[in-house]
Amino acid sequence: MKVCVIGLGTIGTPVVEYVHEHGFQVCGYDLIKKPIENVEIFTDWEKVPRSDIYVVAVPSDNVENACRKISSKSKDSLVSIESTVPVGTCRRISETFNLQTLVHCPHRYWVEEPVDHGVKQLRVIGAINEESLERGLEFYRSLKVPLHVCPTIEIAETCKIAENTYRFVQIAFAEELRMICEEKKIPFDEVRKACNTKWNIEILDARDGIYGSCLPQDIGFLSRLTDRSPLLDGAILTDQNYKKWIKKR
Repeated sequence: MKVCVIGLGTIGTPVVEYVHEHGFQVCGYDLIKKPIENVEIFTDWEKVPRSDIYVVAVPSDNVENACRKISSKSKDSLVSIESTVPVGTCRRISETFNLQTLVHCPHRYWVEEPVDHGVKQLRVIGAINEESLERGLEFYRSLKVPLHVCPTIEIAETCKIAENTYRFVQIAFAEELRMICEEKKIPFDEVRKACNTKWNIEILDARDGIYGSCLPQDIGFLSRLTDRSPLLDGAILTDQNYKKWIKKR
């Protein structure tokens, strides 16, 4: 069975390596040549062989283009979108490009702990139809990846962005608490340490603000699903204020 991983960045590279280790005939595609041992890498889409399975691991704004490329080679291969996408994206892409077998199995990869939080960890999966789900489960189970099956693909999409939004809100709370503590000349670290002795409390550290692409992007995806998101809007504003506060210190 042939597998093609599209996008060889932080997520795609370990996916290619992991799939190869589990005995699949795998190749990778990216715009930039990134040598991976024992894996054929392409930068010219026309040269990429038709595959039975395509794993999409590109940035969110490139997912549609990647699926357009896939549709030019095959419309009945299994397509697994591991990239984070706004809710409704997967079904719309399936209909737009007539991709008949498509699942969403968003990554939970944490680069700092690739063993415990790498490709193989409990993940969610949703599908556009029953056939897609069956093929998706067969593929990921052959990779020994444990899965929680979502009743719809939209639930899987929402789950991923909600996870990162939850983390954003947690950090924003810590940031606001730190600003309050320092305004009143109370040691934030000692308050945090004391709070975290309670069994159901885990206040995170407040560092330099929330950067990177994932958390800020995903809280935006979630907040745009509704006209009213005061908690999320407040968390975003808190982080903006905190970053300004840090620079002034």
